[in-house]
Amino acid sequence: MSSIVTEQGIVHYEVIGRGRPVIFLHGWLGSWAYWIDTMNALSHRCRSYALDFWGFGESDRQRASFTVPSFMELVVRFMDHLGIASAALVGHSMGGTVALGVALAHPERVAQVAVVGSPITGSSLNFFLKMAGRPFWAFLAYNFPAAVKAGTYLAAPTITRAGRTWYRMWERDLSRTSLRSFFQSIRSLHHTDLRPRLRELRVPVLGIYGARDNIVDPDQAFVLVRETPRAVIFWMPEAGHFPMLDEPQRFQQALADFLLA
Repeated sequence: MSSIVTEQGIVHYEVIGRGRPVIFLHGWLGSWAYWIDTMNALSHRCRSYALDFWGFGESDRQRASFTVPSFMELVVRFMDHLGIASAALVGHSMGGTVALGVALAHPERVAQVAVVGSPITGSSLNFFLKMAGRPFWAFLAYNFPAAVKAGTYLAAPTITRAGRTWYRMWERDLSRTSLRSFFQSIRSLHHTDLRPRLRELRVPVLGIYGARDNIVDPDQAFVLVRETPRAVIFWMPEAGHFPMLDEPQRFQQALADFLLA
């Protein structure tokens, strides 16, 4: 377990492997642990870093701002602290939106971007995630966790084929969030729209999207490839919002082919 200290608190991260640097970014109510199998699969060619955003996982939950721009700032600070001049960024869901934002704000620091089930426009989030960004509904959800857990447990098989594994990870990560990080982050994501600037991207971009995604509209893949000059899509017809759990070997191969080309 490793960490860095920033003005907004401690940031936890893990590192695996040797080679070219790759930074993995998790989604809402997630943590670095979603990436461990992928990091191990790439360990012979990549030095993979996976961090927990402020408010999630083992990172500080008390003092930080929990918005997409603050997470973008965190990624740059993380790179500065570890002396990483440039790296590939891989982000799932909200993490992919953050990765694209970093590439737009700091193009000299980003070699490649891979996004996994990521919203390009926050309006593509499903109804329940949009509601989670409203303080009243977030308060109810956060303070009545039994109801949220029961509903999520029942919905898990429709979210990922690895429903039991995912639910255990989700339940653990939910217990590590604060009310502020819970609703501020998803509210910020809901109000994010990257479309006006995507044509400025000059780095290679890979979008991995599952056709059965019911968390983020999978048609965001077509928005990404239409608006981004060097974007390609890897479509996974049998996967949902978590392709790395649904079809791990196929996912890992697609990502490796992109990163190591």
